[in-house]
Amino acid sequence: MAASDHPWTVYLLRCADDTLYCGITTDIERRLREHNAGTGAKYTRSRTPVVLAASARFEDRSVASRIEYAVKQRPASDKIDFLVKKEQEQGLPLQTTNEQ
Repeated sequence: MAASDHPWTVYLLRCADDTLYCGITTDIERRLREHNAGTGAKYTRSRTPVVLAASARFEDRSVASRIEYAVKQRPASDKIDFLVKKEQEQGLPLQTTNEQ
């Protein structure tokens, strides 16, 4: 991994009111815990519990931030498919438990 030891993840959360929240992080598990504990984004605090709807890993923050912005501009019905498409085009390969 060239730019960072910690790839950036763009993620979509499905909130309790069925809305979607998009964010970026280097640690998706920690961030999901924060959102569900009420210490994440203001938007999700009153919409818990939240569940991970989709995520995509990118090499650096700049790329992840551009993808996050683009996802936020999309209608809700298109956000997940758009994120999956961007990961296929620009994202990092999926990690497996056998990688060393």
